[in-house]
Amino acid sequence: MDRELTHPQVIELLREHLAGMHAESPPDKVHALDLGALRQPRITFLTAWRQGNDDGQADHQLVAFGAIKELDPLHGELKSMRTTARHLRQGAAQAILTELLAIAARRGYARVSLETGSTHGFEPAMAMYRRFGFVETGPFADYPVDPFSRFMTLKMV
Repeated sequence: MDRELTHPQVIELLREHLAGMHAESPPDKVHALDLGALRQPRITFLTAWRQGNDDGQADHQLVAFGAIKELDPLHGELKSMRTTARHLRQGAAQAILTELLAIAARRGYARVSLETGSTHGFEPAMAMYRRFGFVETGPFADYPVDPFSRFMTLKMV
């Protein structure tokens, strides 16, 4: 995990992610995790990479990342989901989300929740979460009721 969090492509996409969150929400309403916060022991961070590029050259390109945080032994929270602009709507976020939910199932979580923004820019993410069965709910953990936040939960089977 630490190796991935030191990779230049991961650091750059995380910067892009945080800038995007701040562009869509007031500064005091952004709940995205920075590099240091992603290193917490209760957080599992995943990346998705693509081998090769469009020119046929052998290299590795970061396409997406995401994390899951253990809130308690039965409850996980999705954090820091992001896909590179170049790879949007190609299945990378779905692959990350699928693996994060598999981790949640192996850990025995009864539910997985998430907080995301409420502005128009968050609608594609909300649509993906709905396709996976997440439903809108109220705040969880220590989140307050906030017009800039939307909350969703998936009950695990």
